[in-house]
Amino acid sequence: MKVEMEVFSNVNIKPSSPTPTHLRYYQLSFLDQIIPPVYTSSLFFYTKNDAYSKISTDTTKSFSSVLKQSLSDVLKRYYPLAGHIKDNLNVDCNDEGVLFREAQVKCMLSDIVTNPNPAEFKRFLPCDIDGTHNLTFAVQVNYFTCGGIAIGACISHKIADGTSFIMFMKNWAATARGQTDIYPQFQASTLFPPTSTLSGFKPETGMIKEKLVLKRFVFSSATIETLKEKYAESSDLECPLHPSRVEALSAFIWSRYVAATQENCGHKKLNLVLFAVNLRTRMDPPLSGNFFGNIFRVATVILSSEERIGLTTLNTWDFLKETSEKVLKQDIISFNFSSWCRFPIYEMDFGWGNPMWIGQVSLPFKNVTIFIDTKSGDGIEAWVNLKEEDMAKFESDPELLAYASANSLNV
Repeated sequence: MKVEMEVFSNVNIKPSSPTPTHLRYYQLSFLDQIIPPVYTSSLFFYTKNDAYSKISTDTTKSFSSVLKQSLSDVLKRYYPLAGHIKDNLNVDCNDEGVLFREAQVKCMLSDIVTNPNPAEFKRFLPCDIDGTHNLTFAVQVNYFTCGGIAIGACISHKIADGTSFIMFMKNWAATARGQTDIYPQFQASTLFPPTSTLSGFKPETGMIKEKLVLKRFVFSSATIETLKEKYAESSDLECPLHPSRVEALSAFIWSRYVAATQENCGHKKLNLVLFAVNLRTRMDPPLSGNFFGNIFRVATVILSSEERIGLTTLNTWDFLKETSEKVLKQDIISFNFSSWCRFPIYEMDFGWGNPMWIGQVSLPFKNVTIFIDTKSGDGIEAWVNLKEEDMAKFESDPELLAYASANSLNV
């Protein structure tokens, strides 16, 4: 359905206290610098809460005041989010504030979540997510006629990975409830010192302007167990595999993508499969989960023994440059997986309960899958972003449809 909405407020929310002079410039780390200029975003949907209705007859005003004040308070700890990125080198923490937009949506919340249409979800966000501006964080609060709300939040991927994004949102929610139990650590640039030049490497590699389609496929706990058993049984008996939920789903989705899009190709392309890996728990000693920044790298699988040898002998910097060149020349078909499973995304309680559902928005990258737990925690939602023509083939794949549901939220 086509959603009608009216934006009725645009304000800047500044930190509740000034950022100290010695913290004026927040230095990006090397891992921040090589990240494409895009925004990580999510939509947090909340049903009407009767408790707030009793506090104020104007629930919109009540929600708004709580969110604005708590955002101002949390920004004094997350001061880079109230600044602007400059020259892919640092963030000017000038306290200009966060864009806080509010909109009235002329439909019921149930109209959106009963039959989700991700193509419409960008309208619930405060800005484009393709990195054409220098905001570090922005939010749009959407009020439905039924009293439900959707908080659409965007954070620059240049300064934060998914772990940092969820950490901030959880801290903001805790602040709204009068708690401040999470304190960020901003030392990523000391672990991964920045470089003054990115010669031969373009962070925007892979960003495309083609028509992309995002679809959600839901896998029940029973289905996931079936896939895990399937891949365990097909592995070498002398060294059997015991895949995790995410590993089994990654193998399945990638195999169905290849079957649907490359089966009739005369020339078999080289496939590069990438998995985002959180480095915090893999450092020695492990880092705190409150370590802010892009503290992740990708594990890479190249499905050709000859090419694998040719690339893995390179150092990290040369590998990045050569791989990006091959992707640009379309010598490699890459597929990216990122898991938000086990993240506390359903613990974003601003004082009126946890979200009833979390929605995603299409990124300007093809062949990307993000895994998110269902609210029950048993199943997994796979948000798959493909070129329009590839999605038409992929979502019609009989074997995919035998395992996945495209509509049910109650897994």
